[in-house]
Amino acid sequence: MRDDVRLRTTAQIAGHPIHPMLVPIPIACFVGALLTDIAYVASAEIMWADFSAWLLLVGVIFGVLAAIAGLTDFLGNRLVRAQTPAWPHLIGNFVALILAIVNTLIHTRDAWTSVWPTGLVLSAITVLIVPITGWLGWAMVYRHGVGVAR
Repeated sequence: MRDDVRLRTTAQIAGHPIHPMLVPIPIACFVGALLTDIAYVASAEIMWADFSAWLLLVGVIFGVLAAIAGLTDFLGNRLVRAQTPAWPHLIGNFVALILAIVNTLIHTRDAWTSVWPTGLVLSAITVLIVPITGWLGWAMVYRHGVGVAR
């Protein structure tokens, strides 16, 4: 079996993997939520808490879609699962997504109690996890060739 066939992703559109197309959206939203949480704590301006809530909601929606595509790739090809970074990437992203879902629920409370301290801490932890899982995903593509046509 050729290498380019063996490590192809399962979830794709016109030969392009869906998971890497979706992941930038939740990453941007979760980083934005952290920044708007910080802005709210610094200013007590309700607009920032509202921005955080919306950013988290959009990030969770697209995070779930990215997770479905990523899980399809993970479960659809045993050779993808066999790559060293695959399991830590999956588990780390799952943890970040669960934290973001909890944070979204926390942000439904009134502004001050939704952001300080729980919302801000959850936003910070999520944003600290994302670069690690992103690096693991990068390693799967650029070191192991997952989803790359050769």
